[in-house]
Amino acid sequence: MTDHNGQPGSFGPPQQPQQPQQPQQPQQPQQQAWQAPGQGGQQAQGQQQPTAPQPSYPQPQQLPSDAARAQVAAAWVRNAPGQAAVPTLPPRETRPQGESKKEKRERERAARKAAYEQKMAAKAQRKKGGTATAPVPTHATPAAHASTAPTAHAAPSPAAHAATSPASAPKATTATPTARPSRDFDVPKPGGRIATGGRRTHVALRATLLVTTCVFALGSCGVMGLMVGKSSGPSTAGLDSADAAKYRLTEFPTQQAASFAEQYALLCMTYSPEKASARRENLARYASSGVDPECGWSGEGKSTAISASWDGTAEQLPEYGANGRYIGVQVRTTDGALTTLTVPVYVKDLKTGEGMRVAGDVGQMPMPARADAPETDQDDEVVDEALSQQLQEKVLPGYFAAWGASDATAMSRFTTPDASQAATSGLAGRLRNPAINDVVALVPESLQDTDPYAYKAEQSVQVRVIVDWGDPKGETMRRSYRMTVVNTAQGWFIKDIRGGVLDSQGGRADSDADSDTAPGTGTGAPSTDPTDPAAPNASAPASPSPSASASASTTTQSSKGQKPGRS
Repeated sequence: MTDHNGQPGSFGPPQQPQQPQQPQQPQQPQQQAWQAPGQGGQQAQGQQQPTAPQPSYPQPQQLPSDAARAQVAAAWVRNAPGQAAVPTLPPRETRPQGESKKEKRERERAARKAAYEQKMAAKAQRKKGGTATAPVPTHATPAAHASTAPTAHAAPSPAAHAATSPASAPKATTATPTARPSRDFDVPKPGGRIATGGRRTHVALRATLLVTTCVFALGSCGVMGLMVGKSSGPSTAGLDSADAAKYRLTEFPTQQAASFAEQYALLCMTYSPEKASARRENLARYASSGVDPECGWSGEGKSTAISASWDGTAEQLPEYGANGRYIGVQVRTTDGALTTLTVPVYVKDLKTGEGMRVAGDVGQMPMPARADAPETDQDDEVVDEALSQQLQEKVLPGYFAAWGASDATAMSRFTTPDASQAATSGLAGRLRNPAINDVVALVPESLQDTDPYAYKAEQSVQVRVIVDWGDPKGETMRRSYRMTVVNTAQGWFIKDIRGGVLDSQGGRADSDADSDTAPGTGTGAPSTDPTDPAAPNASAPASPSPSASASASTTTQSSKGQKPGRS
């Protein structure tokens, strides 16, 4: 590597000793201080051309001094290998040795502060209406203040003069660019205001937009409020008197008046000579002043009422209008007699039900008329005798024994996993010692045409069962059940059980003569004659035995209206 800053090397023609150069004017910036290698001869002869004013265009980015020196040296060697002249290299950029990092930061901070103050001054000038003059920044380069390095004078060759002369001529005659007219104008920042608009215009526009938005919001809220208010308002359907009578709609407190009448009927049907005075005082608390204080009792005989219930009738009192009703009450006495009494009740306050009073004497009415039950059609039923016998002997005895005692462990061996609550709860010991009296297994319609009956897995079959139970007193009673059994791979299991079995015969068990002479159906006051068959304390039974009626019905329902099955 040859040092081009020192004396000429061993290549090229012999060089003459360099002459000291006269002081020259301060050099131009680094880009103009040195020329291309082809122009080095002219500079070496001291021919200094006047520098034409350069337009204030953006200059290319300067390279570091070391890199610039290396590029110039390499270009000179390649272009002019036979010349001995050393091109002028840009001076090394030196950094003041005494400047520290802190001083550099302070200098940069001062420069930023000066730029900010200048910007604020220009902004204040624009507000006053004038035009701010943009300052022309001066960029001083170290090369402008450095002394001009001595130029090496080399003997130029004729080829060099021929190459450099035409190239230098156009530069000498380059015309100075004309100054452009000033077209300064203010450009607002992105999102900023235009200087000519003024703050008042923007404030008025914002206020208008805000008021318009508020008006629309209030209007929308008002409309929504009206719509919600109308939709949430109570809507009542108009009902006339016919609809009110059809659906028994009334303002009268019927339930409270019925409870009041039941209490009075219990006192009226309970009497004895030993407690006549106490009974009279109790009746007086319910009745008005003109009502019979004994409630129709003659003072002889005994009777005890055990229950009283409203029969659902409530006839309006014409004298009291909406405040009075005739309430029907059915009273059961200890001898089993059932009596129907009509009690007139007055209510003062219809809203609260307060101020009740029995406003008249009671009347005894006959029992409501009973109708005949129609027969049920069981001709299409087919009974599987084999399945009925299997359930009666192997499945149902163990299940009912566990079901009567509410033995959950034992019941789990007879019930399906999805069995109903009734099938898995039991009677909790109220009944015991079950005996299966009769079992009727009905073949499903889908299997009635098959021979033999082929039950698929998970096939359900309806079963009617009659069971004779023993109560804790040792007496026997008969009960009927409807059951659902399911066929599985392990056998038949119970899924559901319900009480009651329908009588297929229908009709009525009593006769017209029996209903006319039934106890408690007279029209007078309570009778006290023990010889009267209709008296409450008569020795004759008031109704047939429940066990006898159940036995009579169950013996006939399994044999009538059923097709014999195939075993």
